[in-house]
Amino acid sequence: MKFTRLAPVLLAVALAAAGCSLDTTDAAPAGTVKVVIGYQSKTINTVTAGTLLRAQGYLEQRLQRITDAGGAKYQVEWQDYDTGAPITAQMVAEKIDIGSMGDYPLLINGSRTQANDRARTELVSITGYNPKGALNMVVVPKDSPARSLTELAGQKISASVGSAGHGTLVQALTRAGIDPAKGVEVLNQQPQVGATALESHQVSALSQFVAWPGLLVQQDKAKLLYDGAELNVPTFHGVVARRAYAAEHPEVLQAFLAAQLDATAFLNEKPFEAADLVAKGSGLPAEVVYLYNGPGGTSFDTTLKPELIAAFKDDVTYLKSIGDFADLDIDAFVQDGPLRQAFTETGRGGYDTELASLVNPSKVTGTDPICAVPVQDPALAGEIWIEGADRPQPAANPACLLRGVQAAQAQGKKIRAVYLPDAELGTRWFADKAIWLREDARYLPFTTQAAADRYRAAHPAAAPVTYAQAVAEVRG
Repeated sequence: MKFTRLAPVLLAVALAAAGCSLDTTDAAPAGTVKVVIGYQSKTINTVTAGTLLRAQGYLEQRLQRITDAGGAKYQVEWQDYDTGAPITAQMVAEKIDIGSMGDYPLLINGSRTQANDRARTELVSITGYNPKGALNMVVVPKDSPARSLTELAGQKISASVGSAGHGTLVQALTRAGIDPAKGVEVLNQQPQVGATALESHQVSALSQFVAWPGLLVQQDKAKLLYDGAELNVPTFHGVVARRAYAAEHPEVLQAFLAAQLDATAFLNEKPFEAADLVAKGSGLPAEVVYLYNGPGGTSFDTTLKPELIAAFKDDVTYLKSIGDFADLDIDAFVQDGPLRQAFTETGRGGYDTELASLVNPSKVTGTDPICAVPVQDPALAGEIWIEGADRPQPAANPACLLRGVQAAQAQGKKIRAVYLPDAELGTRWFADKAIWLREDARYLPFTTQAAADRYRAAHPAAAPVTYAQAVAEVRG
């Protein structure tokens, strides 16, 4: 695999590519405390520390309360980037105070910043996670004949080197028996550049983090080849803060974490409304945002879970394999004290209870109007988003979901999106983009052809059907 080593100069290059520079940002007025937030509007598993947080104004509201109580005045500056690398470059330059990014970039952030006490960062919270790794995926052109990852041997693959999507690719290739250093050629590209390269067939595949795989599939520009959940390794996004800034302005970090808790609660309680806000703030289609931010998608939970940190430590091997990674004391890098304090100060309590839970806080609920049964099993439950409806319609299982689509079509209703979990890995996906099998009276959706092939190998009676066929033939 050919790629560029992650030297500091490349972080500056990435910054320039993102349309930003290391120049000093505008100074705050005298007597005003400034906080600069780096976020990724299109990386929608960071929305509780970025797009949604900004849209709701939770941070500004909490800082204003401090001002109203006789404290300092505050100025919040939001800086939007495509990946975590330029945020890290800005933190190294002491130009960003708090930032959010994926797990691999977080490790690079900790490694890059530790040489300078003023720049040194700490991981202070999680934004969203998937316990199996489904936040990263590999897609191929719609007309690609590839059915599994092994067929990419010798091909060109687009990825952002050092990103979570790249890390997943390296691990997946290794498990598939392909040497990630020699068996493929990786082109180090920003996500949007890689998307263009994929569409024009300059590369055979693209490996990226959310929301790029879902976006390209939803736009009919790609199909899913590899679901990161096959690795069964947790992936997450989180928040880092410069220690020096937090020491000088601890009230700002506390306000930020409290505001993140506000945003997390809003998303878990009102996922449909939150998805609309994120879509407007990111420019992504609402249907794609809701795929990930909706119930049964990403687990939005701020706590620094031991399972996530254990996987985080294992990621170091990958970063060392691509070179130029300074050793990082992860136990010292991960600091839950400020978040625990935020839980207490906001009256939430229960940090250790949330810490111990790996259950997605948001799940499909309600009564299935087609099958007239309560929705109870998250592993089967889906949703039908009908144009003009106040919110998506719950479905208890795949057959009920297909019947719901059938009924809506019979009534001439427009369907914006249909979601349900993969039958093997549980990944929430678009029903009309899934690979479907029929086994007796059951209908089984899979995110990838490889997953469906695995199931058929163990269940020869299972027959492939298209989504349209499944909708047309399903019976009550």
